[in-house]
Amino acid sequence: MRDLALIFGAALVAALAVGLAGAVALRALRGRSITVHISVLLAMTVGAVAAGVAVVAEAMFLSPHDLEVVLTTVSAAAVVSLAVGWLFGRRLAAAAVWADQARERERRIEKGRRDLVAWVSHDLRTPLAGLRAMAEALEDGVVDDPATVAEYHRRIRVETDRMTRLVDDLFELSRINAGALRLSLSAVPLGDVVSDALAGTAPLAAARRIRLLAPESGWPTVTASEPELARVVGNLLLNAIRYTPDDGTVRVDAGRDADTAWLAVADTCGGIPERDLPRVFDVAFRGEPARTPRAADDGGSGGLGLAIVRGLIEAHGGRVDVQNISDGCRFVVRLPATGT
Repeated sequence: MRDLALIFGAALVAALAVGLAGAVALRALRGRSITVHISVLLAMTVGAVAAGVAVVAEAMFLSPHDLEVVLTTVSAAAVVSLAVGWLFGRRLAAAAVWADQARERERRIEKGRRDLVAWVSHDLRTPLAGLRAMAEALEDGVVDDPATVAEYHRRIRVETDRMTRLVDDLFELSRINAGALRLSLSAVPLGDVVSDALAGTAPLAAARRIRLLAPESGWPTVTASEPELARVVGNLLLNAIRYTPDDGTVRVDAGRDADTAWLAVADTCGGIPERDLPRVFDVAFRGEPARTPRAADDGGSGGLGLAIVRGLIEAHGGRVDVQNISDGCRFVVRLPATGT
């Protein structure tokens, strides 16, 4: 019994020494990855076992041959244990990182959902209150002169149209976020899509004396779904017109780089604060008051337009970026180009 106690004590001291060294190593590496920590823990465990066996074998006065056999056996087991532990440790570390990223993504999505609900509630409540007030005024005969009645009717139609667009945008955004888009990809001449979008936004630009500039030729052909691409171009043009001051300029350009086609929409809005650039494509983001649209009847999407642009472009396997230029900002869309 006494011999067993001595053996246990010797092995314990050797294991504690290895464990202490491992603890010091873990403290020194506390800023490293999970994989490094798991590897150190495995090495510490296997090292403690090997040290205990080696100390006990030495204390038992084994012959050199027997001691060599024991140490070789322990070393082989240690190598296998470390290899298997390192392999599964990497998997465990990757799973832990993935789970943490998934939780963070879920938190962001949930926060975005709550913000969106609050924002939509506000954006619907405000026009609904106005609509109710105008409807009650017409119903009670508070206004009866033809000019005011006509103006009330016009405002009711404008606000109804705006809420319809808002609901349509919400539906489109929900399809994008749910991955329910069904794109019918084909070769789409970008010039035709831009021409139609310019024709649709020309009245709004003319009302504020904003010049719409675009080249007559040199438009690439892209691989895209035409209805969604038309929505992207239209949203970018509307966004540029809404934020460009009267007598400003909106310029549309396009080109091709290797197998990628790009479309750029530049305006003279005065630029976006650098701190806001990463958030421009977030749902319901409107930026500072100076960049808030002044009217509700300009065809705007009330903070969803650029989020829809990003979602549609990413669904096509492309990307969209924004940067400040000398007198405004420039949105650039990149999509796969078709062969010439």
